[in-house]
Amino acid sequence: MTRDTHPHPHHPDRRPTHRRTFLATTAASTVLAGAATLGAAPAPGRRQPAPQEAAAGRPAREGTGPRVGILLYPGFTLLDATGPAEVLGRLPDADVALVGERPGPVRTDTGDIAVTADLALDEVDRLDVLLVPGGGIDGVVAAIDNPALLDWIRRHHPGTRWTTSVCTGSVILAAAGLLTGRRATTHWASAEYIESTYGVAYVAERFVRSGKLLTSAGVSAGIDMALLLAAELAGEEVARAVQLALEYDPAPPFDSGNAAEASQELRDLALRLLADSTGG
Repeated sequence: MTRDTHPHPHHPDRRPTHRRTFLATTAASTVLAGAATLGAAPAPGRRQPAPQEAAAGRPAREGTGPRVGILLYPGFTLLDATGPAEVLGRLPDADVALVGERPGPVRTDTGDIAVTADLALDEVDRLDVLLVPGGGIDGVVAAIDNPALLDWIRRHHPGTRWTTSVCTGSVILAAAGLLTGRRATTHWASAEYIESTYGVAYVAERFVRSGKLLTSAGVSAGIDMALLLAAELAGEEVARAVQLALEYDPAPPFDSGNAAEASQELRDLALRLLADSTGG
């Protein structure tokens, strides 16, 4: 993890780039992945929702734990949102909300799955943690060209304890003016784009902290970032317990997850798979 104490920049009046420029310097940052939900014991002080509440929708929270808002937009990457939600939702009294422009299903970048946004943008009054997931090219381009989404991020950022992103969600934070001149990370295929377009100092790390801004690399790195957030919000012992509860002990069968160590042929194939799976 790297730390940066760069002062908060003024928001530039920047027009978002169009799809062709994005496509020329980056690739879709989606993977066909899901988040495994494990049946952990309820956290202390948390009321278990009744079966009828689970069927009807999101139960009301009355706890004093952290309030987390995860922004959903059409074309977001599933694990970017659900991985951190799985971690942060296990914290004592945590209130994790999925937020969209309007309540209802929001389809992921592959088009195979839709996730329900329980709250509209204007229904969120305060957040301790704001999290922006990444997505496929079309989804991210539409998001950075959506004034309502960018304004919502800008409006809530001053009041958060942490403003965070997973994968190409950092492109959206950058488009909102939050990362100019700062160190940050993103999906490896978007590094050149975020540097040249928004003046971000890309750091090839799993997650990068710059003040209260916390960015993670591609997709699965969001789980690592969320565990760091868990420690910041609830203490290291709780974060370690959450990691154990989820049995998060990665041991992939292949040592091919680092782009810096991958062959050009494998990188090209990875980009084709991402593009083909999102239609981008």
